[in-house]
Amino acid sequence: MAGSSEKQVVVIGIDDSEQSTYALKWTLDHFFPSPIFKLVLVHSRPTATSAVGLAGPGAAEILPIVDSDLRKIATRVVDSARQLCIDKSVDDVTAEVVEGDPRNVLCDAVEKYRAAILVVGSHGYGAIKRAVLGSVSDYCAHHAHCTVMIVKKPKIKH
Repeated sequence: MAGSSEKQVVVIGIDDSEQSTYALKWTLDHFFPSPIFKLVLVHSRPTATSAVGLAGPGAAEILPIVDSDLRKIATRVVDSARQLCIDKSVDDVTAEVVEGDPRNVLCDAVEKYRAAILVVGSHGYGAIKRAVLGSVSDYCAHHAHCTVMIVKKPKIKH
């Protein structure tokens, strides 16, 4: 448990989705700037091999290109998130990019930073899609050793 003078850590999982951006904005609007919370942004970057889904003779030429693109996307995601923080006057932000499955990366970040809260966006997949793809938010809700807040973007009613 954090000492009385130590800020509690809020880890936010970020990616290039609209849901992730909404979750970050919502958290910034409701928790920051704050004298009691420190913000850590974590982006999980897939490996080039997992992104392409192939190995073999042609992979040696393709994988460096894919890896370069994944690095550029990660940089753009982190830069965009940092800018949102700056726009909301939140300057004390740690951001990191970690290669791996987002479920494991986020749970590991919770442990690393001793987070009090993990915030993730919800993509709103149905039961079948969630069963096939797996749900990062569902996994984190069951495995992260802290409070997990799943921020769902409200649907617009017509």
